[in-house]
Amino acid sequence: MTCGLVCTLCLGILHAESEPARAVMDATAKEPVKPAPAKEEKPAPAPTKPASNKEPVKPTPTPPPAAAAVDPDDEAAAENAEAAQAAVARPVSPDLIQVYGWKEHVFINGLTEKIQAKLDTGALNSSIHAEEEELFERDGKKWMRFVVTDPTDEKPTRNRIEAPLVRIARIKEPGGESLPREVVKLSVQIGGRKLRGEFTLNNRSNMLSPVLIGRNMIKDLGWVDPARTFLADEKIFR
Repeated sequence: MTCGLVCTLCLGILHAESEPARAVMDATAKEPVKPAPAKEEKPAPAPTKPASNKEPVKPTPTPPPAAAAVDPDDEAAAENAEAAQAAVARPVSPDLIQVYGWKEHVFINGLTEKIQAKLDTGALNSSIHAEEEELFERDGKKWMRFVVTDPTDEKPTRNRIEAPLVRIARIKEPGGESLPREVVKLSVQIGGRKLRGEFTLNNRSNMLSPVLIGRNMIKDLGWVDPARTFLADEKIFR
């Protein structure tokens, strides 16, 4: 009797202990196992090029078209070419520039005294009144010998000077005819400025001044005040 009771109690205890385990197993069997999410594979980075110490090659700028060749002996063609180049804007210098009158007394190398000159911004080249022109050679080079005087003076001083010949220019007269003119190089002093430039030998007996200073020298000289004369010695700067 006692043994049967003990066995019954042992079976009951074993049954009670197995119930929670069976419940856990049943719950585990009912819930499906979810698969682990797949990891996204990132694309492999593109291979980088090794840094180069060389600077990138810059494209070579296209040079501006070259200006058409101009015959320097053709005064009209040279003036038209100079006008086309002057149309291009250029920066203004911050430096002070001396102002000259439209008439000045100038000293030309070879003369014994100063002579009157007109500073003309409307003329490209400079010119000087010359008489008794003579062509000769010195050391295998061509030179000109001529007399410089002021036709407007009642008792003009006559000075014979010599200068190297640069070229023969063709000057177009008002009537349309082109005449050959000798061009020489002379040294000129206006106030305290010394310049050297080309002068056309011409007959200026019907002009107001025996010497004309054109733009070929004014551009290196300074500004010209068209309302005043003889300012070189006053040293006015603007």
